[in-house]
Amino acid sequence: MASFAKLGTGNKVIRVDVLHNNVASTEQAGVEFLQNLYGSRDAWKQTFTNGTRKNPASKNYTYDESRDAFIAPKPYASWVLNEDTCQWGAPSARPDDGKDYSWNESTKSWDEIVS
Repeated sequence: MASFAKLGTGNKVIRVDVLHNNVASTEQAGVEFLQNLYGSRDAWKQTFTNGTRKNPASKNYTYDESRDAFIAPKPYASWVLNEDTCQWGAPSARPDDGKDYSWNESTKSWDEIVS
């Protein structure tokens, strides 16, 4: 199966459609099939789970052409994009002590979750 992301304004992912490999034998074949199916020249980009293109697409992700990556919405203003993985990360490492933590944007630190 091959997945394709429909791109809207600013290369934002509007939806993801899945096609059988017989229909989408190449990325171009899949794009042409979807454009014919929907009767439009909408922009489509194949999304992979095997690392061929960074990060599988999901709705509201953005396709960054220069990085050839689908990038999730930024979860917090202080988080930074890892250029190698194109995934967001906190500006400080999450403690690795076996406890549960959540990010506190106001203090820009990890708070232990106490139940």
